[in-house]
Amino acid sequence: MGMKPRRPTTYTACALLFSLAAAACSTAPSSGPPRSSTPAPRTSSPAQICASLVSYWAKETLKGGKWAGIDWEQKGLSNDQYALHEKIVAAARTEERHQGRRKALELIDRQAERYCAEQNGATGSSENWRAPR
Repeated sequence: MGMKPRRPTTYTACALLFSLAAAACSTAPSSGPPRSSTPAPRTSSPAQICASLVSYWAKETLKGGKWAGIDWEQKGLSNDQYALHEKIVAAARTEERHQGRRKALELIDRQAERYCAEQNGATGSSENWRAPR
């Protein structure tokens, strides 16, 4: 049993594949800055945070979501934000009766943005107590 002589092209092909694999595993720095797969964080104003929170929880309340019944502190709302929440939910319920749920949800977004902007985030009274109604 003899061995077949190998062709030089086989050695060349193997050497090329090995070189490519080694280059792919190289730890040498790349020519450019590293690329991030996540976007840079955005900063949000107090009014934007307020509008996002109040709008989310008002929609959950209107839709009767699973967590809609938790208290305002558990929702992360300040006293002022909770007051806006209640005002907006009342208006949204009226809107829902007259114009339907889609319009009521749109109203929630508009009012949350407007009221939170007017009160610069409505974070002035964030103490852990609220007088009963």
